[in-house]
Amino acid sequence: MLGSKIAWDDTVLPFQLDASDIRGRVVRLDGVLDTILSQHAYPPEIEALVAEMALLTAMIGQTMKLRWKLSLQVRGDGPARLIATDYYAPTAEGEPARIRAYASYDANRLLPRVDPFSQIGKGYFAILIDQGKGTTPYQGITPISGGSLSACAETYFAQSEQLPSRFATTFGRSQLAGGPESWRAGGVMLQKMPKASPFAPKDEADDDGLLRAKDILNEDDFEDWNRANILLDSVEDMELIGPQIHPTDLLVRLFHEDRPRVFDPQSVEFGCNCSEERVRNSLSIYSAKDIAHMTTDDGVVTADCQFCGAHYVLDPKTVGFEAGDDTDGDAD
Repeated sequence: MLGSKIAWDDTVLPFQLDASDIRGRVVRLDGVLDTILSQHAYPPEIEALVAEMALLTAMIGQTMKLRWKLSLQVRGDGPARLIATDYYAPTAEGEPARIRAYASYDANRLLPRVDPFSQIGKGYFAILIDQGKGTTPYQGITPISGGSLSACAETYFAQSEQLPSRFATTFGRSQLAGGPESWRAGGVMLQKMPKASPFAPKDEADDDGLLRAKDILNEDDFEDWNRANILLDSVEDMELIGPQIHPTDLLVRLFHEDRPRVFDPQSVEFGCNCSEERVRNSLSIYSAKDIAHMTTDDGVVTADCQFCGAHYVLDPKTVGFEAGDDTDGDAD
């Protein structure tokens, strides 16, 4: 195994607990997370937020249909201003999905050795789903709450989808014997499957106005859900990310009495859809006067992709809505 990729790294394994009507996903990320975090020299607090967000994106994104795009965003008024991720579903069966992530933060306001989540402050957690051309993107928003990004996602699903959800995640730098240090991350997502019932959920929010699992499940369903959560509470970090523990073995260890059933895994890789054409389109709303203000002393317009670090250099005469049809001066 030394020096080689572990078979289940950078994969999402969907599963179902047949005895309790619970579905879920197990995710392992290594190369994807390494690539995402290597794009910027983030401080540790921001690295932790980006790593957790990438895990959530991989688990939630696995349900996206072919060619759909899932975006997660967290915006706050604290030092961590923005955490944004995108999940691009495969364009065809058998192809990998693609993930990218980016963070914006105020380095002068960051508090060292303080819980990363607290540095978001007040704000919102949003999920956006783009089904492609000719469709209206879906957007759902919930306020920042709980003590982690995972808790925000759980609140979102309870509020917006009426789906009790639970996330267990862990991440950090690790090193296999004889190998280089690298990022590894792992997580498990549980979700109570909806089913037809003559009994309506209680639908009563807690004191903070937000719904929780107990507010939207009847007594029998809540018993199954509570048992699964207790079992998930017993998982150890090394079980989530350890190279010796296959995801299927982890499911059997945790939920063998609930008859876990796995489906085909989905591989994921780092991927960005930025391009010169997209940069030109984004600049097409500006006049020649605006473009002149963006032009550097070297006589060019530059743009950088915050997700992948791509650098674009454009001739100012060829961008903006007054550029005309002359596009001889493409990017270097």
